[in-house]
Amino acid sequence: MSRPRLTAAQINQIVDLALSEDLGHGDVTSEALIPPGLEGQATILVKADGVLAGLEVARRVFQRVDPSLKVEPLIKDGTKVKRGDMAATVSGWVISILKAERVALNFLQRLSGIASVTAQYVAEVRGTRARITDTRKTTPGLRLLEKYAVRMGGGHNHRFHLGDGILIKDNHLAVLRAHGMSLKQIVARAKQKAPKGLMVEVEVSSARDALAAAKAGADIIMLDNMNPDEMRRAVGLLPKEVKTEASGGINLTNVRAAALAGVDIISIGALTHSPRALDISLELEPETHRRV
Repeated sequence: MSRPRLTAAQINQIVDLALSEDLGHGDVTSEALIPPGLEGQATILVKADGVLAGLEVARRVFQRVDPSLKVEPLIKDGTKVKRGDMAATVSGWVISILKAERVALNFLQRLSGIASVTAQYVAEVRGTRARITDTRKTTPGLRLLEKYAVRMGGGHNHRFHLGDGILIKDNHLAVLRAHGMSLKQIVARAKQKAPKGLMVEVEVSSARDALAAAKAGADIIMLDNMNPDEMRRAVGLLPKEVKTEASGGINLTNVRAAALAGVDIISIGALTHSPRALDISLELEPETHRRV
């Protein structure tokens, strides 16, 4: 699968949309209470163990609100962090820091949450051949950022979009079989019409169907909602050049069993559709305040 480069323009576009949502009508509280000439410094503080991701996005939030704000990262993305670690400092106009605070933390907490849960899955399969990958179950508009966070947690990216690979799923099969096509014919059509360089993957729910898909010419077989014994049986039936992917119903309690079944890829929607945000806060330091 391709891996689009996360550009400054893409980050800015996402950040600007988030700022418009939060700051489009101003910050009436800060504007009413905070003296416009007050300068100071704040610390971005990690309050739970995990893996950090999204500092560059947070930095851009602060500087899109006020280019004069100075953001100094103290930890790199992809680094394991623990409660009490300082991730960055932000200095400049206090009113600007407060205006940017929530949006910056929203990005940082969510992306760090994704990186943290990904790292847990990666640790569970260490020593096996399996790679942990994400899916397209991402927050609309945030896919590039969330897939970046997966990489920061040590995981890999599956398809970025529907043009990134042919994946014949159950609904595709149901439609075509209703029109009299066999699995062999479906895969042959996909191989014939696939853009150059793209592999063809087929979702199956049994070892028998896995073998049939491989014989039909599929490059990757997705073993959907199989138990580890069935996965192991399917892997044992397939030629070595055919890759296997486990998907569906996999969590931290059974991911290692899936990996030990011999699959090459384990895709997990929960990495991006339901991660727990990492607890991170911004703490203003009153002793640094000064009126200008």
